[in-house]
Amino acid sequence: MSSFEQLKQTFFDECGDLLQQIENGLTEIREGTQSEDTINAVFRAVHSVKGGAGIFGFETLVGFAHVFETVLDAMRSDKLAVTPDNVDLMLASSDVLTDLVNMSRAGETPPADHGSECRTGLQALMGGSDDEVVAGDGHAAADFDIAFTPVQIDLDEGIGDPVVYEITFKPGPEMLKKGSDPLNIIRELRQLGELELTADVGALPDMSAIAVDKPCVSWTGKLKTTRPQAEIEGVFDFVADDCEFSIVNTAPPPPPLVIEAAPLPVVDNAPSLAPAGDKPKAAGKADAPAGEGKPQKAAATTTRVELEKIDRVVNMVGELVIAQAMLGQIVHELPEHVSARLQQTLDEVVHHTRELKDGVMSMRAQPVGAVFQRMPRLVRELSVKTAKKVRLEMAGENTEVDRSIVEQLSDPLTHIIRNSMDHGIESPADRISAGKNEEGTIRLSASHRGGRIVIEISDDGAGINSDRVLKKAREKGLVAADATLTEDEINNLVFMPGFSTAETVSDISGRGVGMDVVRRNIQDIGGRISLKSERGRGMTIQLALPLTLAVMDGMVIRVGRETYVVPMSAMVECLRPPRSDIHDLVGTRGMLKLRGELLPIVDLGDLLDVKASDSEGGVVIITEAGEDIRFGLRVDELCGHQQVVIKSIEESYGSIPGISAATILGNGRVAFILDTEKLYEMAGVPPAAVAAAKLEASTVRH
Repeated sequence: MSSFEQLKQTFFDECGDLLQQIENGLTEIREGTQSEDTINAVFRAVHSVKGGAGIFGFETLVGFAHVFETVLDAMRSDKLAVTPDNVDLMLASSDVLTDLVNMSRAGETPPADHGSECRTGLQALMGGSDDEVVAGDGHAAADFDIAFTPVQIDLDEGIGDPVVYEITFKPGPEMLKKGSDPLNIIRELRQLGELELTADVGALPDMSAIAVDKPCVSWTGKLKTTRPQAEIEGVFDFVADDCEFSIVNTAPPPPPLVIEAAPLPVVDNAPSLAPAGDKPKAAGKADAPAGEGKPQKAAATTTRVELEKIDRVVNMVGELVIAQAMLGQIVHELPEHVSARLQQTLDEVVHHTRELKDGVMSMRAQPVGAVFQRMPRLVRELSVKTAKKVRLEMAGENTEVDRSIVEQLSDPLTHIIRNSMDHGIESPADRISAGKNEEGTIRLSASHRGGRIVIEISDDGAGINSDRVLKKAREKGLVAADATLTEDEINNLVFMPGFSTAETVSDISGRGVGMDVVRRNIQDIGGRISLKSERGRGMTIQLALPLTLAVMDGMVIRVGRETYVVPMSAMVECLRPPRSDIHDLVGTRGMLKLRGELLPIVDLGDLLDVKASDSEGGVVIITEAGEDIRFGLRVDELCGHQQVVIKSIEESYGSIPGISAATILGNGRVAFILDTEKLYEMAGVPPAAVAAAKLEASTVRH
């Protein structure tokens, strides 16, 4: 890839962050949670997109960004009111800006009328025509004479006579690499007044030695303007660290103000006055060395790394974990007098490998807020379409999870919130008649629980109408006419493919595509989804997701001659129960009496068609298969806890019931990683039998 293409790729990468800043800032302004600098941050982000786009000749992008930037400038200078309608137009303009960036990235030429509605709206806010707002739109980016004409806003009111400033400007070697164009700085200066610049080309090399990403020209000159010096300095805000510049006011300084004061009266025992220019020091404080004083917070430094490079490191860490497990197996098989000397060193290797794994995985970690921040906009737009009043509450946005999982959360969350808006939350009139506040609430939260990240989406709407759901399911042939289902089983019918209770198809719902896709997407990344609904009070959907898709802690188990791995996050406890605690119950594979409670128990060998050992008893692992769902998994032996590398098997072998992935053990053998939720489904434990067992246990206790 050429230097110019690398520079362009850097620009697009930075655009992703800038567009997110614009979206977040405008959302905060719309919701009234902004800080004093929010509007300035949005303005700077749009300005940076425009400046970078100018380097590569993305003229349509530059033109639209300039109109957008001009309106934001009027808004931040209180020349334009910050109203909900105006901010909504800003949000729509942010979408157009994103579209133009994506088209430019793909090498497409944007249609001439793309974003015209937003552009017309922006111009209407300023009361100007297209020609007045952007006079330079359509010129080549390399044209030194391009000049954007700002909207005619009376910003000079109350400003005094013109002042001449001497300006020097020398771009640094990294300026172009970071997507900043020196010519944009010059254009900005020209908008502030009469600018006369002379280019210094003394450092310009031979044509054969010119690099497109290394500036070689500097400028000196004068700017005659009525604008304050702070505004001129603001032009350099975005490139201050990547260039050398000076702004000197050539106006003579005002004469010093002389105030004649009467002599001070003499007072006995009065402290002597310090000589002119000295300041009295606070008593009890030692002289601070130069440069010390109020502690300064160190600025965080970051670097942009391609995700592919991090993935390669993650893969190498995975191989290191496998090699470490193999080394441990070898040490275990050595004579004791030899292995004892190696074990301490091996323990150190295990410790450092775990720290390395945690450090690498933290590099891939990303707050779920990156997805959450898109939802307020969705709720706001759907509120308008459905004529419902809805407030979105969010919590736990800083909860971190593997980036690969975050990237796959957007569609499921969008589907769930759309369904809550369309089917769950009632109209204002219906809510008032039901004794509720006319404004509904959707709550989106994330937290870490038991080695997983749990995301909950709840609403205070009408909940699921189970009668209507069952009727629709029978009409569609999804449920037999004589089938008897529990309330929970009926509610979970919404996850079946093709199911929808909507009477009409709209652009929000009704096509029967949605919740089945949600379940499939969540299961594809090793997660599980559960639903709870209370008629008239609302519904909660819970997503339980793994923290990572690369390395995990697991318990190695044995059934007969086969070895498997149970994720530690799914395990509750292990025990060897006496035969007297295991009871036969009609319709079940057996029930385990544990501290007065009866839990279903399943023999893993029976489920996977693996011949178990002939020994009686074995070990029972109490595992979780969902919220409030626990069962016992009977195996022959626990072989020990270790970190395992997750290897996908679906690409090669397809989906295997009860198996989520595979790993390589220390002895070089492949072991399957169990999916406890699927194993519970395979066991086919009837909910009625479990409920009866719980009732029986409760009766016995009382």
